[in-house]
Amino acid sequence: MLSQLGGIPLQPESLQWLLTPKALKAELLTRIEIATHSVYIAALYLEDDEAGREVLSALMDAKQRNPELDIKVLVDFHRARRGLIGHKGDSGNYFMYRKVNEAAEHKIDILGVPVKSREFMGVLHLKGFIVDDAVIYSGASVNNIYLHQDEKYRFDRYHVISSAELAHSMREMIQTYLVNDPAVSSLTQPKDKEHLPTKTEVSSLKHRLSKAEYQFSASKIGSRVTPIVGLGRKKNKLNKVVVAMVEESEESLFICTPYFNPPYILARALAKHLRKGKRIDIVVGDKTANDFYIPPEETFSTIGALPYMYEQSLRKFAKRQQWAIEKGQLNIHLWKDARNSYHLKGISADGKRHLITGSNLNPRAWALDLENGLLIQDDSESWKAQFDAEQAHILQHTERLYHYSQIETLHNYPAPVRKIMKRIKRLKADFLLRRIL
Repeated sequence: MLSQLGGIPLQPESLQWLLTPKALKAELLTRIEIATHSVYIAALYLEDDEAGREVLSALMDAKQRNPELDIKVLVDFHRARRGLIGHKGDSGNYFMYRKVNEAAEHKIDILGVPVKSREFMGVLHLKGFIVDDAVIYSGASVNNIYLHQDEKYRFDRYHVISSAELAHSMREMIQTYLVNDPAVSSLTQPKDKEHLPTKTEVSSLKHRLSKAEYQFSASKIGSRVTPIVGLGRKKNKLNKVVVAMVEESEESLFICTPYFNPPYILARALAKHLRKGKRIDIVVGDKTANDFYIPPEETFSTIGALPYMYEQSLRKFAKRQQWAIEKGQLNIHLWKDARNSYHLKGISADGKRHLITGSNLNPRAWALDLENGLLIQDDSESWKAQFDAEQAHILQHTERLYHYSQIETLHNYPAPVRKIMKRIKRLKADFLLRRIL
């Protein structure tokens, strides 16, 4: 499948690695400042905090300098209209968007995309900062921790692809399937004239998005990049590419995911890969590097049980594949760096095929969220050294597991976590939860 998958030709100098969140922030702000014709940002959210306001201010300044500059920010509709988890009252990032736009002479488009009628049923997980003829691709959203504004950071992957055709293809997809859709509404509307999408409009959007694809002139030879979008279990091209990367790998896989909870079809493909004598390196965040981890000394809330649920999924997989761990075929690397968190995603196969994506490679990404990714095929190994260097950088703060028993059991967890997880097991709700986590 993959060798027949067409892509956009790339020159060796077209791909750049940033490696750190501070480098991502600097690159994004610099490119916004010198943008000449367009800036499109697609992310889960743009937060009302110091980093978020700095990026939004840069966008507004660029628009005031050049009113013809086409600026569009697309974020998840539901995420923009609620406060942070645990915060009560009428809040949400859209208040900031409205206030900033009202004060500007030249407005920008900040749009909320309701992939589903409720946030827990699916969100906009589309990624990409598209500035003129370049694409900055990362799984990061825009806020303090993703951009390392203060002491703490959330580690992700950061690539810059210089390609006018790729940038055009990604902009065109956003324009075709999102910007002009009746379900996609402005998040800067005056409160007294606000129009919100109906359930019928959202349902209709979901149907159209399940058929969305990037358009470009395809080449099947040489170094190339293929943009891919997917929503839903059926006919999801991104999911098919993920499975194909595992099935078509001849020697080894390098997989990054923050939350280890692979869909059954992916877990089965990984197990089959190991049985054929091939190697897999999986880099996954330690539970303390999870976005939702709550240290024992802090006040616990229900959402804090999530990292422990993911850890038990990892333990179950490691126990089943302990034979491969002992043979050195399966190497599980747990990432931990002080109080920082881990958010890396993607797969590399045989050092020649690399999927950079925002997908967490879990059931939620597989079926509920709107996801995308860029498949880089490097048959001539023009970028092998750079991808190897990136992997070495990723592994800096990891510890390899040598036995599944190194992963804690329910018995070791704090009392509030044990209580919640026992209740979930008693109600047999774990199967349902795994499908939406």
